[in-house]
Amino acid sequence: MDEQTDTGILPTIRALLRSARPRQWTKSLAVFLPLFFSVNEAWTLDDPDTALLFAARAIGAAIVFCLVSGAVYLFNDLADIERDRAHPTKRNRPIASGALSPRLAFAVAIVLVLVGLASAFALGLTFGIVISIYLLIQVLYSARLKNVALLDVFSVASGFILRVLAGAVVIGVPMSPWLYICAGLGSLFIALAKRRSELARAGESASDQRDILHTYTLGMLDQLIGIVATSAVVAYALYTFTAANLPENHSMMLTLPFVVYGVFRYIYLVHTRDIAESPEEILISDTPTILAVVLWLATGATILLLYR
Repeated sequence: MDEQTDTGILPTIRALLRSARPRQWTKSLAVFLPLFFSVNEAWTLDDPDTALLFAARAIGAAIVFCLVSGAVYLFNDLADIERDRAHPTKRNRPIASGALSPRLAFAVAIVLVLVGLASAFALGLTFGIVISIYLLIQVLYSARLKNVALLDVFSVASGFILRVLAGAVVIGVPMSPWLYICAGLGSLFIALAKRRSELARAGESASDQRDILHTYTLGMLDQLIGIVATSAVVAYALYTFTAANLPENHSMMLTLPFVVYGVFRYIYLVHTRDIAESPEEILISDTPTILAVVLWLATGATILLLYR
């Protein structure tokens, strides 16, 4: 009797975790950008108490985003059951395949939202407001915006910007406007690349898998990706030598090659491999991309620690 209960509970837990998309939680790493870029400005390694406090608050903020984003994915899967069943890979999602009860998924999503909101406001009023705005945009996206051309990708990109904003408010540090611009353009670039991959893979069944896909063409998306990618690189370059809080010797420009390579590598993968539909797969599985990110972080941290 007990063994039967265990075998029923464990598959359900695994199905819930799959539906909450733990790999997508890598997006919550954006919360740590303000902590990273405020070293030797808002906190220093010589003051471990402040450093640990900021780190703990940033970790708490990232966990909150994991909770609420997991709830959002559950709600989206509930709303897209039929469309997911028409998709070659999404039909294997737990709710679409029948491995997870819609009623249980809904109940768990509500609990995650409530816990996430309570935790967010416990970390601070402003942070709680940011999380509330994030959830509102996700609700609007699921209800309407995901079917409105261009606004769908802007809605997706807003989630990344709000994560950066949340990372700043939770530790109480100001962020350069250039970083918000770079974050926005970078996330818009990824969102457009995701749409292109979805459209290229769907082919004639595009409208069956996602209503919005029939409003786009591959040529149009390629043009938009080119514009946004160029803008993102230029914005980051301007940030590295115009931001007031960076080293005056402009050494932060040494990080620019890693950003340019990362953008080029992503475009290359969009056109040559079938993984851009899931951006998190690139971040955790593509070795050149991982290496570029690691080198960017290492170079940026060294510059900020030595010259700020």
